[in-house]
Amino acid sequence: MSVTLRLVPPPVRLIDAPEPNWSHVARLSDDTGLLEHARNATVRREHGYCVDDVARGLLLAGREPQPTALVTGLAERYLAFVTHAMAPDGTVRNRLSYDRRWQDEPGTDDCWGRALWGLGTAAGRCAVPWIRREARQAFLIGARQRSQWSRAMAFAGLGAAEVLRGDPACGEAAQLLADAATVVGLPGSDPGWVWPEQRLSYANPALAEVLIHAGDLLGDEHLLEEGLRMLGWLCRVQEHQGHLSTVPVAGWQPADLSTPDGRHRFDQQPIEAAATADACAAAATATGDDAWDAPLFQAIAWFLGDNDAGIVMYDPLTGGCYDGLTPEGPNLNQGAESTLALVSTLQHARAWAGRSATRPSGGLA
Repeated sequence: MSVTLRLVPPPVRLIDAPEPNWSHVARLSDDTGLLEHARNATVRREHGYCVDDVARGLLLAGREPQPTALVTGLAERYLAFVTHAMAPDGTVRNRLSYDRRWQDEPGTDDCWGRALWGLGTAAGRCAVPWIRREARQAFLIGARQRSQWSRAMAFAGLGAAEVLRGDPACGEAAQLLADAATVVGLPGSDPGWVWPEQRLSYANPALAEVLIHAGDLLGDEHLLEEGLRMLGWLCRVQEHQGHLSTVPVAGWQPADLSTPDGRHRFDQQPIEAAATADACAAAATATGDDAWDAPLFQAIAWFLGDNDAGIVMYDPLTGGCYDGLTPEGPNLNQGAESTLALVSTLQHARAWAGRSATRPSGGLA
């Protein structure tokens, strides 16, 4: 299966991408979890912890094929944090203050979905057997719940896809993945606005990605095609002068797409580039089509400086990623969400480089 993208690989080489660096993630972590914010590279304890970020950390640690002792230790702490945040009925709290007091009640908003995404990835991929077992048990508890929010369901569905890929007989994961695809919905027929929502906001690629996984793993060819169509359209509207220009914090509506140069493009968040890389890698895996290499390369290159400001988005001295791209340049704070987005995308760069070593070189190699 192929999709017409007509995107141009960026003018940087993947060989320029560094290896995933966990040093700043470790700097932001303590014996409880992963602290959310930093001032430059210094952790800001007063802001405490959130499941959103700790679950992201668990997800990435679970994706490491050969985790170091450092990464395994972080995975253990993050798993303990996420399971502590989960209530017996599978709902999830999000915010814990530095003095170890929960600041909210359990629910099924984004943090629930991200918790299941992290747990599902650890259950399906983690190299440490006991972490896989514990993560699966917690995932199955959380999978009893459903959310009214499309992004929460998409995140949970991505976790379900990880479980289902490792265990095709897991009915709970299959049902959650199917329900997530239903909540997200199918794209429209208007070629000018394919998206199933009236606004592009945040984590947009995750919505297309969950349809791709659902179509692939549940044997629904039409759903797979629709997810690919959504993602292909999103990649095209996010391309600007040959590089990735992610949907900014303020979002885009149909009127914003009428003139490519008339769109507001800032502030851009690293998590959006990482989500694009995740979805394009999923599309490439589901289809075997190397047409998805170009938007994947653009997402990687966004961090390397091929972006609207032409600025490298990470600090090689700390391993941290800058918190956002503004018209004046990067926000130099290096918080957990942004740094994890960098690590996630560099995992994809490493994986692509490993695959390309077994076939004729091309593209950005």
